[in-house]
Amino acid sequence: MDSGDPGAASALDQAASVFEGLRPRLFGIAYRMLGSSAEAEDVVQDVWVRWQSADRAAVMDPAAFLATATTRLAMNVAQSARRRREAYVGPWLPEPVDTSADPYARAERGEALELAVLLLLERLTPTERAAYVLRESFDYPYDQIAAILRLNEANIRQLVSRARKRVVAERRKPVSSAAHRRLLKAFLAAARTGDLAALERLFAVDVVSYSDGGGAVRGVARIPVAGRTRVAKFVAAFAPRFWPGATIAWVEANGRPGVLVSHGEAVAALVTISASAEGIDQIMWVMNPAKLGRISAALP
Repeated sequence: MDSGDPGAASALDQAASVFEGLRPRLFGIAYRMLGSSAEAEDVVQDVWVRWQSADRAAVMDPAAFLATATTRLAMNVAQSARRRREAYVGPWLPEPVDTSADPYARAERGEALELAVLLLLERLTPTERAAYVLRESFDYPYDQIAAILRLNEANIRQLVSRARKRVVAERRKPVSSAAHRRLLKAFLAAARTGDLAALERLFAVDVVSYSDGGGAVRGVARIPVAGRTRVAKFVAAFAPRFWPGATIAWVEANGRPGVLVSHGEAVAALVTISASAEGIDQIMWVMNPAKLGRISAALP
């Protein structure tokens, strides 16, 4: 566009205003599709470039146009991300985000934002994940999802139903946020002292501990640790070299209570759990420094 043309500048300003109003939703779609705020921001930026060069006068519904572009780009990124994650060093966990500072994120349906659910969604195909996210997180009607994914509505209903059943089958009913916080607080107390008996009382029989260091942190478990006794022993053995001198700060990570653990000025980990009536069934240690930047902004 000719920057000297007042009409062109006004049109671009209007385009920017429309885009900024929709940016939180576009980021929300991309983030839930990818489990990475960095990748989601890249997708949103690419959509902005496309929006600038689009024939906007021919776009009847900017929100639908931008949601479609975001979803399709995120699906493409998800395909390549899956290949990259096959070579990832150790367990891969989603990049946590601070939802206390994002009223929009909390206003949407929260389940597909939780770290435990994002981890489950990694097992879906990009198309299944897109259909699930658009329906379950943002309540898009089936016909609109069909238009976005270029499939018929019956197929979309099947995709959403299949994805929903898989998530329900592989995840126990979670406890409330208040109970989640109580269990995480009790876990931290037992973990810091290496209290094996207390840890075992908190855990479900099939509890799994995931430690994501991305190959950048020494001493991080390269495979998930599973089972009540094994996880308790792992956490207790970890205590003497991780907790001395550490400070903790409570945050809201992906809609659930979490704790940022710092050593001096450096954030070392985001620790959170998933839990059901049977106890803590997952412990997630996000320790990869590349994944801690966004959530670290939650610190005072």
